[in-house]
Amino acid sequence: MPRIAISGHRGMPNETERLVDEAIREMLVPLGEGTTGLSCLADGADQIFARAVLDHGGAIEVIIPAQQYREGLPADAHAEYDRVLSVAREVHRLDFIESDSEAHMAASAYMLDHADELWAVWDGQPARGYGGTADVVAYARERDIPVRVIWPDGARRD
Repeated sequence: MPRIAISGHRGMPNETERLVDEAIREMLVPLGEGTTGLSCLADGADQIFARAVLDHGGAIEVIIPAQQYREGLPADAHAEYDRVLSVAREVHRLDFIESDSEAHMAASAYMLDHADELWAVWDGQPARGYGGTADVVAYARERDIPVRVIWPDGARRD
């Protein structure tokens, strides 16, 4: 069964989140049950993907970039983070303490090194900071990991 890593934008408008959720769910259908999703469970694309994989009968492996990672997420993302973490098949914790761009990129690299492909919820623009989606896509492409970009018609970023 496929092992799919996710990377994508955070802080998307509600309508874009809905479009992304629909697109991910459609992409999961032909894979059948048994897909494993790899996610850091950030707000936005990561949590949308994790929910969809679980709803589709798949499993989630969580990569936690740093000890202070959860505290760096928006408060309204904590409940879903905790919920998915509690049902994760495996949890991989990196040795970083601070939840910074270095830890986030290291977590993405770890995730990709254990995945068959990357699904990138990405508008095609450069990363807004080191370790952003564009950097993760570049890392995957450098390692010949297939990348499927998800940016539905009508999607936008703030």
